[in-house]
Amino acid sequence: ENTEDFSKMAAIAPNEESYFRTGIFKHAKSRIVWLLILMISATITQIITNRYEAAFAAVPLLVSFMPMIMDTQSSTLIIRGIALDEIHFSDFFKVVFKEFRISIIVSSVLAVVNGVRIYIMYQHKCDYPFMLALTIALSIIATVILSKVIGSMLPMLAKKCRLDPAIMATPLITTIVDCCSLFLYFNIATIVFSHIGIL
Repeated sequence: ENTEDFSKMAAIAPNEESYFRTGIFKHAKSRIVWLLILMISATITQIITNRYEAAFAAVPLLVSFMPMIMDTQSSTLIIRGIALDEIHFSDFFKVVFKEFRISIIVSSVLAVVNGVRIYIMYQHKCDYPFMLALTIALSIIATVILSKVIGSMLPMLAKKCRLDPAIMATPLITTIVDCCSLFLYFNIATIVFSHIGIL
């Protein structure tokens, strides 16, 4: 059962046979569907990125922080709780509210630490270190809260719809969170930098 869950969370269809006893075509078949979905999701991400090319041109440093902004999600503990029959759909609002409160604490600490770090690192390297630090700090708060809420909601909704919650972990949640995170990041950057006339 654990192997099956790991396979699903790694975007690979579960296989009961051992690795070496499974043919290459069966291995390929187990991976191709989710890889295609990931490629389609990458197209969505690219569309969002292209929409904000002006922001990149005006503030090139924004590009370097994209991986940090996108690398936030939470669903493993929820899926584990569902698998152990500890979390049920009747706990939906209780779980989401708890994850929301956790995300406020986590995002606040991450935002302060990274905001200060970025300001110190870039105060002599760019003309707008405070605005850059503020943009990253606000984006971290928004994306961490978003990822925690989505990461807690989707597995429970999947279970309610009689789908396997493990399938929702990766890549579906990652795809949704990444797209939403980029959208929030670029919009926050646009709002912050437009106030000082850069965008």
